[in-house]
Amino acid sequence: MPALIAAAAHASDPSPWMLLPFAAMLLSIAVMPFVHAHWWERHYPKVALALGAITAGYYLFALQNGHRMLEVAHEYFSFMSLIGSLFVVAGGIHITVKGEARPWINALFLFVGAVLANFIGTTGASMLLIRPWVRMNKYRVTAYHIVFFIFIVSNVGGCLTPIGDPPLFLGFLKGVPFLWVIENCWAAWAIVLALLIAVFTVIDARNFRRAPIDVRERETAQETWRFDGLPNVFFLGLILAGVFLHKLLPFPLPDLLMLAAATASYFTTARPVHESNHFTFAPILEVGWLFVGIFATMVPALDYLSLHSSRLGLDTPMQFYWCTGVLSGFLDNAPTYLTFLAAAAGAKGLSIDSPTDILRLIETNNHFLVAISLGAVFFGALTYIGNGPNLMVKSISRQLGVRTPGFFGYLFLYALPILLPIFGLVALLFFS
Repeated sequence: MPALIAAAAHASDPSPWMLLPFAAMLLSIAVMPFVHAHWWERHYPKVALALGAITAGYYLFALQNGHRMLEVAHEYFSFMSLIGSLFVVAGGIHITVKGEARPWINALFLFVGAVLANFIGTTGASMLLIRPWVRMNKYRVTAYHIVFFIFIVSNVGGCLTPIGDPPLFLGFLKGVPFLWVIENCWAAWAIVLALLIAVFTVIDARNFRRAPIDVRERETAQETWRFDGLPNVFFLGLILAGVFLHKLLPFPLPDLLMLAAATASYFTTARPVHESNHFTFAPILEVGWLFVGIFATMVPALDYLSLHSSRLGLDTPMQFYWCTGVLSGFLDNAPTYLTFLAAAAGAKGLSIDSPTDILRLIETNNHFLVAISLGAVFFGALTYIGNGPNLMVKSISRQLGVRTPGFFGYLFLYALPILLPIFGLVALLFFS
């Protein structure tokens, strides 16, 4: 986290040609599973490392800015410490669910997940709930169950507190008051959440009616709700404490606390709990390797945007909302949030490194910060790489036997037709 906060201050001006490794990384994630899935499964770590090495070498030798790459390495370590720890601890909590999930039960589950995301983060809520979500729909689970879970629990849900999503936490560290988020974003959150759950319920009702009754009864017989591995809630609390300690303790102490909590959780969790969750490290390893390439190759894109954002001519909340949003869908939404927060503050002669200036920005141009916050959080659902938990949910779902859409299928069949009209309505209601 400290590296992420300092990134804009140490940005170099990269050549536009250095955006190509990032484009190649995105295209590889999107295309290679279709072109040659077996080859990709075996060699994607090498691809990620190779593309990342191109960018790292450019910064080290051409720009002579090794400090920037060191910052990115710190950022990556903090990122993986958080989501890896949450992955391990959530894997030690087994929620036995009643399998016949009627549409209204699914809708309620998603709503509860969205609320929970504000207390344990979108990553924590996603890792805790994705397995029971698949199990409770096991006789009729389809791709749209996973997609809407990502939309709601992994992204939109965490829009009410700084704990909910990394961009909002970075804003809190910069000086945005803790309660500012819920005071200013609750209305948009409620509208988007209600619309997404309504669309999901309509689709899910049709799916439920097509499922044979005898299958539903056979699959759900003798099932009850039960929670195993509850001592891991304590380790979950330690991880959340580590998140807040980033503001108080130097790197890497908060991250080491998270990793210690995850290690203790793994070795104290009873084997039957892990077996019931089909727990393996494969999903977190996949995310770890892919994000090595993503974190490294996206640096030129972020630096170029940070240094040349004034050329974009952004001067209205509507423009900040769409620019922050669209780029958050294809870049990690946390640094994108910081980039546009810096642009908004700089346009008013303010600095994001001054908490007093952040409060002044809120007092004089509150809608700019609202637009940036909503754009970063909501549009993180636009692609699998927009927010950390998205790829992990996809990977765990695939491990559990659910067929999930590929990168382009997710984007063009689900995200664009469902999310863009809803996000457009938010723009009209709040920023027109």
